[in-house]
Amino acid sequence: MTRTAVYLDYNATAPAAPGVARAMADAVALGGNASSVHAKGRAARRLIDGVRGKVALAVGSKPANVIFTSGGTEANRLALTASGKPRVLASAVEHPAVTAYCPPGNLLPVDADGRLDLQALRAALAQDGAGAIVSLMLANNETGVLQPVAEAAAIAHAAGAILHCDAVQGFGKMPVDMAALGVDLLTVSAHKVGGPAGVGALVLANGLLLSSTRAAGGQEQGRRSGTENLAGIAGFGAALDHLGGMLADCDRQSVLRKRLEAALRPDAVVFGLDARRLANTVCVAMPGVAAETQVMAFDLAGFCVSAGAACSSGKVQASPVLLAMGVAPELAATAIRVSFGSGTTVEEIDAFAAQWKLLYGRRQAA
Repeated sequence: MTRTAVYLDYNATAPAAPGVARAMADAVALGGNASSVHAKGRAARRLIDGVRGKVALAVGSKPANVIFTSGGTEANRLALTASGKPRVLASAVEHPAVTAYCPPGNLLPVDADGRLDLQALRAALAQDGAGAIVSLMLANNETGVLQPVAEAAAIAHAAGAILHCDAVQGFGKMPVDMAALGVDLLTVSAHKVGGPAGVGALVLANGLLLSSTRAAGGQEQGRRSGTENLAGIAGFGAALDHLGGMLADCDRQSVLRKRLEAALRPDAVVFGLDARRLANTVCVAMPGVAAETQVMAFDLAGFCVSAGAACSSGKVQASPVLLAMGVAPELAATAIRVSFGSGTTVEEIDAFAAQWKLLYGRRQAA
């Protein structure tokens, strides 16, 4: 008999929302290229533009400002390379999809909770602010800590810079409104909200133009070339139909998070404990036990968790996010991420806490 694993890795990929697989299958059956003018092509175009409207509504923008991409990584690349700003500044705790485009000297420090140092941002923008784009995530993918995006956007605009927000982890876990945040570009991804992997979007502020793009094919209003992923976009749209329910469940998830943290402390070290965080994310260290050892042990016990960001969890190294927060390397190397969602129960949280304490007790006795 196959045992069902307890899935506690929602920040890597959320389980598919109801209706997503059916919407994708229907899109495949529909066929047609959205760039074709015949009936099949027009039907594909209507489907894509319908989902474009859903994405725009979800973040307080307009459909014409939504550019579909292959995911959050490509959307980040597009924002940082086609903004017309030659200088990229970013916080030191950004996702690798952002830091890859930011010179190490342009990574800005954070405090002990992982929040951007706004004074450092002001200082960095004091010279050539007009030539800069600032990239700041909405919520950290490892710790769940929320960034001061609105404050950073105000500082950036005062210096003549623009601000890009990687909202991949925050989207679906907290309200996202581009106008309230004051951001110029916003990245979202489907598979973090129960849609399929391989599709995301970059959303522009009204009037913002991209100066250079991969526009050889002319798709996405000439801003991103390549035939649109019809099935993926359809699945994204189906997932967005459940966005309200996801947000409504956040209070319950916050109770689960506090319950888990209370069960693990004081033996565990919880990062960002006193900061504003996502309701579903716990970054916790088991002193003396390597993160990769924990991930394997929990997997054998039937629990799916991760060590750091999903894209780098296979690498044996301490989390750059925690190191940027000033965490000692030996402690950072023992941190794992537990993330959950609407399908997670109290019983599952309690079972994981019991397994955590069992593993910790064994290691202490060894």
